[in-house]
This record gives sequence, C-alpha cells and structure tokens, in this order.
Amino acid sequence: MNTAADEHVRISCPAAVLGDLHGEGAATAADWRAATRERVLDELETFLLGNRLGVVRGIALDGIAHRYVMGGKCLRSTFMYAGWLCGAAPDPAALRASSALELVHAFALIQDDVMDESGVRRGAPAGHSDFTGQHKTLDLPGDAARFGESAAVLLADICLVWADKMLRDSGIGADALHRVWPRYDAMRVELALGQFADLLNDARTDPRFEDVLAVARAKSGNYTVRRPLEMGAAMAGCDERVLSALGRYGRVVGEAFQLRDDLLGVFGADETTGKPGDGDLAQHKATTVVVTARRLAKPGVRHELDALLAAPAVGVGAIERLRELITASGARDRMEDMIGDRLTEARQAIDAAALPERARRLLDGLGLICATNQV
Repeated sequence: MNTAADEHVRISCPAAVLGDLHGEGAATAADWRAATRERVLDELETFLLGNRLGVVRGIALDGIAHRYVMGGKCLRSTFMYAGWLCGAAPDPAALRASSALELVHAFALIQDDVMDESGVRRGAPAGHSDFTGQHKTLDLPGDAARFGESAAVLLADICLVWADKMLRDSGIGADALHRVWPRYDAMRVELALGQFADLLNDARTDPRFEDVLAVARAKSGNYTVRRPLEMGAAMAGCDERVLSALGRYGRVVGEAFQLRDDLLGVFGADETTGKPGDGDLAQHKATTVVVTARRLAKPGVRHELDALLAAPAVGVGAIERLRELITASGARDRMEDMIGDRLTEARQAIDAAALPERARRLLDGLGLICATNQV
C-alpha cells in the first residue's frame, strides 16, 4: 500500500543530524530510534533474566512473557526517553525507567489478545492460545480454552507489577520518580478506560467520527506518544510551558499514529504483530477508516457498506469488497490528509516550545516515523 511518505504527507524527515544525543556521534531520528530500541531491549532482557517465573505444574510462562516483552517496536519507551532529553542529559537510569513502559505494553497486549480473541501475536500463538495448547498437551483437567484465557490475564497482571518494579528500581532519583508517578497512574487508568470503551466499539452502531477517535486516542494514541512523552519530560523536570507544548505535539502525533494504524487494519498487515490486515473489518470494528468512508460515501456506496458491515460474519469476499468501497468513497485519501494535517500541527507545537534544537529535530523525525509506520 502507499503510505503518507509516498504521496500525501508534505513533511520530510529532517536532513540535519541530531547531534550527540547518546554520546556516540551524529544520528538521524531513525538511527537514534533504532539505537534506543536496542538499548531498551538490552535493559528488558536483563530484567527478565533476573525475574524468571519458571514452570507451574508443567505450564511454561517465561517464553510467552519474553515474546510479548521483547518483540515490539518500543515506541512508548522511546517517546518517554525523548521526553527526558527535552530537559536533561542522556542518562542510563532514565533509559531504564523508560523501558518499564514496554512491560505495561506487554500487559495491554496480552489482555487485548484475549478480548479480541486473537490467535496470533508476532508470528506465534497469542498468549491465551499458547496456554490453551499447553493445557491440552499436558491433558490437564478442566476446560483448556478457559484456562488459557485465565492464565493470560494473570500473566498480564505480572507484567504490570513488573513495570512498577522496573520503574521504581531504575536508579532514577526520588524527586524524578515523584514527578512521574502520578502521570504513570493516570496513563494506565486512561488506557483501561479506552479498552473498556473499545469493547462497545462496533461498526454496526454507526458511531460518530469524534467518538471513535476519542476511544482510539485513549487506548492507543495518547498511550503510545503523548503520555510517555509527558512522563519523560516531567521526570526530567521540564516546566509547564514545555509540558504543554509536548502534550499538544503528543496528542496530534498519537492521533496520526492511530489513523495510520486504522488504515493498516483495513488495507495491510502489521509485520510486527503478525496480525492480518483484515482483522478490523472481520471483527466489525468501528475504526476511523470505516466511519470516514460512511461519512464521505455517496448513497449507493453507503448502502452497500452498511449492508456488508451488518452481516453477522464478514467473509473474505466481503472484506475485499469493503476495501474497494472504502477506497471508492475517498476515505483513504481523506485519512492521508488528516495524517498530514496532524504532522503539520505537531511541527508547529515543537517550534513554539523552548526546546533544545537537538530535541526539536528528534521529535520532528519521530513524528514522521510514527505517521508513516516506518517503525
């Protein structure tokens, strides 16, 4: 599929290098992000090695935990550490504290897979499916599927506890922890409420675009960009003016990220999750893509869209037709324009903030990376 970088987004990745953000020479935003991800993964690997769960009555836990914690894009930890760099020098303890967000993300993904009844995560069985399979292999008593879901929820709870432990034991100062913890709590509550609202998110109810975007913002956009960025900046002691500017930037970049994710949920598989690109349509999810298509479609196209989405089951043929109708409505082009508009607003937000030049360039590049799914 074409991405915003191909034809619609009119913002180019900053050509200037970012400078010595990690004490290792010049780097582009993409290079810095890749290097930061490797450092985050190193911290997580060390943490997991020191916190093994072992085997419980023949059920292996560590492999599933490792797959969820270690296989991601590390966007949340990257943005938290970028927030730190908006007000402080590079610091291994700050990087370690930021890495804790990947454990929160593992918690969210494990539960999300249960709620969505997803069979696959990152090219392997989803957590609950893996637990179900182990239960069957061991010929244990009780319902295997029920066990799998329950075990996955418990493993998710452990990941959330681990996140608190990694943040608390990161080595960051007590004052910095005191500044970040209320925002950390608020982010987790917002995430849970967004997930709760998403349980009621169904294309057959014909929701408004604003309502769908609000759910997506709470469960994904803010949680991926805005809240981690604000947490890192607060941890670094940034003032309210900077926090406000970063909040505005984070809101619109988070929305651009979610709009791109919604496009992928209809038109293309995510190679990182390994989940199919037709999942949102098959599950009747009311995403921003579907709502935009309904808003823009001419009466005949709208009628066919509604009829296909109202079907109890959306088969392969129906999904292909839905893609054609969504494209015909002009929704794909409109979504690309919305993504581009949000990147423009993000640049305005960071230009207005009193940020170090290196941090400003970094955020500029990270915004484009998120909006074009170059992660």
